[in-house]
Amino acid sequence: MNVGLLGCGNIGGYIAEAINKKMIDCRLVSVFDNNIWNSKFISSKFKQPVKIARNIDELVAGVDIVVEAASQDAVRKYAVGILKRGRNLMIMSVGVFYDDVLFYKMRDIAKRKGVKIYIPSGAIVGIDGVKSANMGKLRSVTLMTRKNPDALDIKTKRVRVVYNGSARVGVKKFPKNINVAATLSLAGVGFDKTKLKIIADPKIKRNRHEIDVVGDFGAFKTIANNIPSPDNPKTSYLAALSAIATLKKIVDPVQIGT
Repeated sequence: MNVGLLGCGNIGGYIAEAINKKMIDCRLVSVFDNNIWNSKFISSKFKQPVKIARNIDELVAGVDIVVEAASQDAVRKYAVGILKRGRNLMIMSVGVFYDDVLFYKMRDIAKRKGVKIYIPSGAIVGIDGVKSANMGKLRSVTLMTRKNPDALDIKTKRVRVVYNGSARVGVKKFPKNINVAATLSLAGVGFDKTKLKIIADPKIKRNRHEIDVVGDFGAFKTIANNIPSPDNPKTSYLAALSAIATLKKIVDPVQIGT
C-alpha cells in the first residue's frame, strides 16, 4: 500500500517512523506540509525517494491512501479534493466533524468514489465496545477528560472544570485537545447526546480520559491515563500509535476487533 502523508509534525513524524521501520507493510510515497522544512526532514529519513509535494495533486499521485495528521483547517481545505480524486483518507483531526455538513459531504463523496474514510480510535479506549453497543440501544455516553492546564492553554493553580456540556460545543471550543470526544460521538450517540466534561488539573502529568456507557447491553467504563507526546503535550502518544495500528489493520489479512 502506497501512503501519502498530509502533515509532517508530531503525529506525522511517528507514522513516518513506523513506516520506515517496516512496522507496517506499506510505503511512504509523498509528504505535504505547509512548512516545507518539516516535509524535507521526514523525507531525509528514508533511503528510498519520498516526494516532497507542493500541492494536493502531487501528494495523491501514486498513493492508495492519504493520512491526515495536520489540523482541522487542513481537513476543511483538502479532504474533499482528496476523496474526489479517488483516494482513501485517514483523519486524525476528527474534531472537524462537529460540522455535520462537512461530514456528510465527505461520506457521500467517499461512497460515490468507492473509497474509505478511516478514523482511528485515538487516545481513548473502548471504541470497539461503543460500536458494538450501538447496534442495540445506547442510553448514555459520557466522557470526562482531565489534562494539565498547559495542555489546554489555560492558566490555573487549582482544579477547575473548564467545560461541561455537549460534545459538539466542547469540540468546537477546544479544537486541538478533544478529538477523542468527536471519535466517541461518531461511534455512539452523536455529538449532541454525548456528554463531555473537561477538567484542568495542575497536579497531573498524564492525559486522563474516562468513558461511561450505558445501554441495553448493560454498562461499561474505560479509563486511559496517557503519556503526552514529548513534542506536543496537547497530544497523547497513544493517538499516534492508534494511527499506526489503523494503517496496519488496513493491510493485514486478519482483522481483530469490532
